Amino acid sequence: MSNLNRDTIIAIGLLVFTGILAWATLQIRDPDYGTLPPSAWPQIIVAALGVFSLIYFGQSLRAGKDESSDDTPKEGFFAKYRNPLLCYAIYFLFLLTLPFFGALIGGVLLVFLLLSVLGGWSGKLMIRHALIAVISMGAMWSLFTFGLRVILPQGMIFTTL
Repeated sequence: MSNLNRDTIIAIGLLVFTGILAWATLQIRDPDYGTLPPSAWPQIIVAALGVFSLIYFGQSLRAGKDESSDDTPKEGFFAKYRNPLLCYAIYFLFLLTLPFFGALIGGVLLVFLLLSVLGGWSGKLMIRHALIAVISMGAMWSLFTFGLRVILPQGMIFTTL
């Protein structure tokens, strides 16, 4: 146990969590209609999570023991975790504004803001972030709407147009 580093412990936790999720997908009731059982997509996602967790576990074992470091924070909590906290705040705003903007416009704004907050606000970057946001969310919206026939939230803007 003394050779375990923090990454190994987290990887073991992820593997246990993946096992619990895999067991839970086996409990999904099959309604005996359609060609694809309802448990198919959750099992695919859990399998991918399991593969990534195994890779993480292998890399953590190769890395060896953690170097002993001084755990006293050199900066404050909010300064240290500024990016994750901003991402959670932006996602919370996305969820709050979803009934108004809908999935397409809200998703474009979400991706654009996340890219800009994490990547910078300069002129060329803003154009790149806008293009990535429009293309990626447009492709996802098209995939869900036309490919999978899933109606995403339209929001008040599209219903009034």
